[in-house]
Amino acid sequence: MTELRCEMNKLMQLRDLSENTQKTYLRAVSGLARHYKMSPDNISKSMVEDYLLYLKNVKKQASNGVGTVVNGLKFFYRYVLEKEENASHYAQRKTRKLPVVLTQEEVWEIINAPKNLKHRLMLMTTYSAGLRASEVIALKPEHIDSKRMLIKVENGKGRKDRYTLLSEKLLNELRLYYKRFQPETYLFPSSCKKNKPLCYETLRSTYEKARKKVGIKKGPGLHTLRHSFATHLLEAGYDIRKIQVLMGHKSLSTTMIYLHVSRETLSNIKSPLDLFDATTTTHNSKEGCHDSNR
Repeated sequence: MTELRCEMNKLMQLRDLSENTQKTYLRAVSGLARHYKMSPDNISKSMVEDYLLYLKNVKKQASNGVGTVVNGLKFFYRYVLEKEENASHYAQRKTRKLPVVLTQEEVWEIINAPKNLKHRLMLMTTYSAGLRASEVIALKPEHIDSKRMLIKVENGKGRKDRYTLLSEKLLNELRLYYKRFQPETYLFPSSCKKNKPLCYETLRSTYEKARKKVGIKKGPGLHTLRHSFATHLLEAGYDIRKIQVLMGHKSLSTTMIYLHVSRETLSNIKSPLDLFDATTTTHNSKEGCHDSNR
């Protein structure tokens, strides 16, 4: 599959797909090839369909996961092999689960769990600015704008730049961190190579170890800190459109999901039963008493 992989890599780069998307698409094609133990250029449309059903019914993969595989296979058959019949549209029903959100107290416990200063600041930065893991890894010292109290996110999701919040507490901690470690190329460089970025696995495991250390069972995945950032801002009364900008969401509907998990938003809504006025409830209760006396 070496030649096919090279061709697929070239076409994905020409179409300017992100690195994560390229890796995902390659995994999709490799998974299909491993399943049948044959080159994917010899796999028929019906075999592709059987494989997708296998992922759904046997492996019990979620709809979103199967959909990702579908996209990867579509790209491969449509652009690499130019077999349009193998790239037919397969129905995808996307599921959208509510994000898990931690309380402010739980976030603070997780942030303070690591003894290592660098690890603690990685978690603090992720939460305080609502960053994705890839954005934390790519941060550079010059992205910290202490005059405007902003953090610049370069080449975020969708290849877009944006600004997000710089916490005063974080800035004070970063100044101590900078004096001690003097980072050059990246704010949180690899511990092995000073001018190389931190790897995702290090950031992920730092969060998971901290979460388990303080005994918090919910909220697996570093992205929980980003969800908590947005929800806590919403609960504090900030405008959802401003939160959309800070999060880097293309559509407001993506940000709107945090309305469903905000305790403050939901607790301010009364049940229609509680909207009945006193006259109505009193009148009905009296009628009930008359009926019982008959």
